[in-house]
Amino acid sequence: MAVELVYETHSISVDNERGIATGWLPGELSERGRRLARALGERRRDDGIACVFTSDLRRAVETVEIAFDGSGVEIRQDARLRECDYGRLNGAPVDELEPRRRFVEESYPGGESYRDCVERMSRFLDEVAAEFDERRVLVIAHSAQRWALRHELEGVPLEELVDAPFEWQEGWEYLLPAAAR
Repeated sequence: MAVELVYETHSISVDNERGIATGWLPGELSERGRRLARALGERRRDDGIACVFTSDLRRAVETVEIAFDGSGVEIRQDARLRECDYGRLNGAPVDELEPRRRFVEESYPGGESYRDCVERMSRFLDEVAAEFDERRVLVIAHSAQRWALRHELEGVPLEELVDAPFEWQEGWEYLLPAAAR
């Protein structure tokens, strides 16, 4: 018995295109991002999704609103799916966060660590596993949650994940064992 978990990142934001690390700031989708959100909806609307979970940050919510408008699929916002809180570096150029591995255990100044993000994601996964066994759910969030998933479900060390280039694709699929969570 397991939950089929499909993970997608939010669509491209204005800040993504400008090289800005939005962090806990709301952000907004670019025109290209809105097109990609429509494409996400086209590929996932009839994918057997029982529920869509999204970060409560605006760029993720906007992605879901565009992708699933009028679909009737249940949508839940969850603050545990937020990007890493970069603290004073929210809204800074991406290069100022590098190398990210220094923030795996230590918090960003005024923010949180990547280990904190993993803990948030772990609590989220426990609840999803308990509620959605043998169903398919979609999670739309940020790079920190992608790394947390790989760390939690595949055992990849966070230090390897946070500084590796982020390779986008049309979703990642996981089996989340109900009994193991």
